[in-house]
Amino acid sequence: MRFEFYTEALANVPKLSVDGTVDNSIHFSHWQGNTTPAELKADTSTEIALNLVASPNRAALTHGIELVTNNHFDTDGTLSVWTVLNGERALAYRDLLISAAEAGDFSEYSSDDGVRVSIAIQGSDQASPNNDDGSPLARLLAGEEVDDDARTYDLVLPEVERLLTNINNYESLWREGWDGVVTAIESFERGKSKVTEYSDSKISLITLVPELFSGAGFSPTRHSAPYTAISKYAHGELFLIAIPSGSGWFYRLDYPYYSWAETVVRPRIEHRDLGGALQLLNNKESNRDGRWQTDNREMTSAVKFLDHNRTLAVSRLEPHDVVEALQSASRLAVAG
Repeated sequence: MRFEFYTEALANVPKLSVDGTVDNSIHFSHWQGNTTPAELKADTSTEIALNLVASPNRAALTHGIELVTNNHFDTDGTLSVWTVLNGERALAYRDLLISAAEAGDFSEYSSDDGVRVSIAIQGSDQASPNNDDGSPLARLLAGEEVDDDARTYDLVLPEVERLLTNINNYESLWREGWDGVVTAIESFERGKSKVTEYSDSKISLITLVPELFSGAGFSPTRHSAPYTAISKYAHGELFLIAIPSGSGWFYRLDYPYYSWAETVVRPRIEHRDLGGALQLLNNKESNRDGRWQTDNREMTSAVKFLDHNRTLAVSRLEPHDVVEALQSASRLAVAG
């Protein structure tokens, strides 16, 4: 087996498309629209790859094709590629590989080392096309910033097994991100940040304490939501994240962080028609410097209250008002 990062030069070449989905290939992927063999399907591409290398039908499933490709870089992509390249040897790391893939693609906390491995590889606790910080591991190996996905794979793939077996040797890569995850989880455990579940509407209201982000509080241009902690404590089908500011609240509305993928174990999340809710919210909103609007620039984001620069703005609505508008719009839609 050999890996080559996907370019148009491979468009007409038979290949194994691992994680990402490209044409003229056999898919081993959880991305929507994949044609992965049913017997291998799983929630992460890494687990699909592990199912493949463990299968007695591996040769038939791959049609004897030796070329492995992917069209983007992240934790799940890296580990699924590495698994296919290394075959049955990867099975010794099965639990850690799946845990790291879940941390990277779904912002889930299934083990300490899984989260740490993912942060070392992709640098963020959420895989997103908007995450352009680059791979900490690639940066360490290159001695400089690396912003090319093909080169990142070339650097990182030979290092994966050492990372899996000696995670503490890479503490400089994951320590800051890990501390952020731990701080956010402790905030929930101590009751400073809270989750209120509205079971009828399947809405989770997540109220985050501002000092979670820094001594100066939340800054919409510098900080992102603590996705791993939120996914640990929120169980609804729509997450309303509320962060208090001096004059109101910053808000974002997200779907669960696994919902962008085709999953087998995790339930399918239907996207809601939020048009009626947006109308209600904007009618109630007193800050006319911003608007409640659809925002899908991130893989699972749905709605935010944004200013004219499309940056999070301060809403003057209280969280219970926002939940009420979301619930009212849902009831009206059902009645209609």
